[in-house]
Amino acid sequence: MLLLLLCISSVPVLTPSSAFAGDAVSQAGTGSAPAYMPAPRLKAEDYPKAGGVNPRLAVWFAAQMHLWFAAFVLAVPVFVLIIECVGVYTGDVRYDGLAYEFLRVSLTAYSITALTGAALLVSLVVFYPAVMSYLVSIFGSTMLLYALLFFVESGALYVYYYGWRAMTGPWKKAHVGVGLLLNAAGTSLMFIANAWVTFMMTPAGVDARGVFDGNVWHAVNNHLWNPMNLHRFIANVAYGGSIVGAYAAYMFLSSKTGEERGHYDWMGYTASIIAICGLLPLPFAGYWLTAEIYSYSQQMGINLMGGVLAWLFIIQAAVIGALFLAANYYLWCGMQRGAFAARYNGYIKYIAFVLAVSFMVWFTPHTPLLAPAEAAALGGQFHPWLAPLGLMPAKNTAVNVMIIFTFLSFLLYRRSNRAPAVKWADSGKAAQAAIFCAAIVNIVVAGVYYGYFTNTVYKVASSVIQVASTLFVIIACSVIERLIHRGAKEAGAYKWGAMPDGSQYALILIAVSFTWLMGLMGFVRSAIRQHWHVYSIMRDNSPDAFTPTVAYAARVVSIGTVVFLAIILFIFWLAQLGRRRDE
Repeated sequence: MLLLLLCISSVPVLTPSSAFAGDAVSQAGTGSAPAYMPAPRLKAEDYPKAGGVNPRLAVWFAAQMHLWFAAFVLAVPVFVLIIECVGVYTGDVRYDGLAYEFLRVSLTAYSITALTGAALLVSLVVFYPAVMSYLVSIFGSTMLLYALLFFVESGALYVYYYGWRAMTGPWKKAHVGVGLLLNAAGTSLMFIANAWVTFMMTPAGVDARGVFDGNVWHAVNNHLWNPMNLHRFIANVAYGGSIVGAYAAYMFLSSKTGEERGHYDWMGYTASIIAICGLLPLPFAGYWLTAEIYSYSQQMGINLMGGVLAWLFIIQAAVIGALFLAANYYLWCGMQRGAFAARYNGYIKYIAFVLAVSFMVWFTPHTPLLAPAEAAALGGQFHPWLAPLGLMPAKNTAVNVMIIFTFLSFLLYRRSNRAPAVKWADSGKAAQAAIFCAAIVNIVVAGVYYGYFTNTVYKVASSVIQVASTLFVIIACSVIERLIHRGAKEAGAYKWGAMPDGSQYALILIAVSFTWLMGLMGFVRSAIRQHWHVYSIMRDNSPDAFTPTVAYAARVVSIGTVVFLAIILFIFWLAQLGRRRDE
């Protein structure tokens, strides 16, 4: 992969050719200054013959497989380092062993990530050489930096993993330092790759003809770069937690002894908390990314939410609903480990009811696909009562309520085996209840009043109020909860391993839903460019320059998901062999 990056970075892109329109543009007006070409104006015959292979499908499949594995291997070291630091701080060797096992699961996936990256690069160079040549002319220096960071990340990963048992005692801090280097290199790699992707959507540092201004930072720091960085970082953490949670569920279901079931129950609990902590803020990062797409190009935003791609968001709503319901179900099952679970079981049905209603609002489309006879019976394209629920104010309200009540499930889970240790515990709980109620009222009023009875400016601003209310609930109630239970002792030993099998299938469902959702949204993000390689700069005139149907996109994503999960099962099997060797 590195050799290919270095080779492609040396492609002569400044030589005029038939694919490039116009003369070379001198950056400084002197003969010694570098010259940059306009973006090539390609014709159908400029694309290489595919030899019976669908170029778009090949690149699509390779890119999606690489993204899934990259998200997994970039996220796992993040929370592995955090868990290791917790173990160092508390002196509890269980955390150290847990972090090591998490890392072992991802080690094989790291090699497969490199292989899928090489496959993606080869397919891009073979099928879209002019596009890659143009991108290299702008991002060549960042590609060399990417190759260097790849070496750094690889070296740090192997030292971090194989030095785990050797770097103990006084060397433990050095081992933590290697983990920091590993995460810094991996996150930097993601940021660099995000610059290439977002440039194709919101090009910067080039003029209307695509002539580069010579400053690579202008191209890197394009309109969507920061929103994409935040969104992918949070999504990767949630996704990595879900995959490791699926591994724990796999091992739990195949365990033969109670001790093993208890260990993997604890491992699944830790992974699920990581996934849920990433899931809760993820919609907010997605809103920011979507808002920036609209602010850059209203046409691109309309393509995203108002055209044929809008129907993929209905599917997205169903998958996100499955994620929230599965996460809550796992927390409800986990409550039963504690001695005080009976106190809170009565609240579950109310939380489930609110989640179900919010999900139905979230799932309701504004303009359903109707046959002429159905539209005539309905009296129009819109349902007279349900159409308002298809607008974004209603959906923003629904998803914020879902997040708040998922957080409530988490609080009840935390209380299921603890008794408050302070005298003002009742006052603290009353304050938490008041915060919850005030936030929900604020979210509903902002969504209904500002969303339906004011102008567009206030409609957009209402989402900020809702997000701020939700974040305030999570932060304020977490602080109060921490103070209420400071110094509290557990009522008894947690019943690790006593979870029903259905809870483990919920963990597997979370991983599958995340995988499918990432594939679906990856297609949507790329498809909003429509017939452009680089939006408004470099037109795609290949035979495959069309938007696939929703059914076709769903089939491709589904096949990719099955292939990826099959490889993940193979990785789980290898990790199981590694654990037996260590034992």
